[in-house]
Amino acid sequence: MNTISGLPAHILLVHAIVVLAPLTAVLEILCAIWLAARRRLVWLVLALALAVAVLTPITAEAGEWLIDQRTKVSPILQEHAELGDWMSYFSLALLAVAVALAVLHWLETRSDTPRKVASIAVAIVALVVGVSSIVQVVRIGDAGAQSVWGQGG
Repeated sequence: MNTISGLPAHILLVHAIVVLAPLTAVLEILCAIWLAARRRLVWLVLALALAVAVLTPITAEAGEWLIDQRTKVSPILQEHAELGDWMSYFSLALLAVAVALAVLHWLETRSDTPRKVASIAVAIVALVVGVSSIVQVVRIGDAGAQSVWGQGG
């Protein structure tokens, strides 16, 4: 999928990642530290994480196609592409955290025994993965914006 209605697919798909990845990260952190949020939002978070994991490589591939259309690739555009390639790992980490939250939720519904150690571990991982994913999205977006509108053109 290289174009959508004549527009480069990357330009359209990237907006989904820019919204969904940070939203998923914030909701994962919320679900990891607040039991009431986990009870209500865990399946939504899992669906969002799955969507991000599917859309990220599609968006990166569309971006590679867009770069291939250029005759000259600036250093900032190359940096944007490299950072974008790394986003696939962050999206998989978001999916792994969402699965861990769903498993934790499932365990909590099956037993009255608190899962304190597991909850703390998942919360720490959710915080690290969530914050680093948001930072990565910002870094990718900044490099992309500089390559289009900055002096990196």
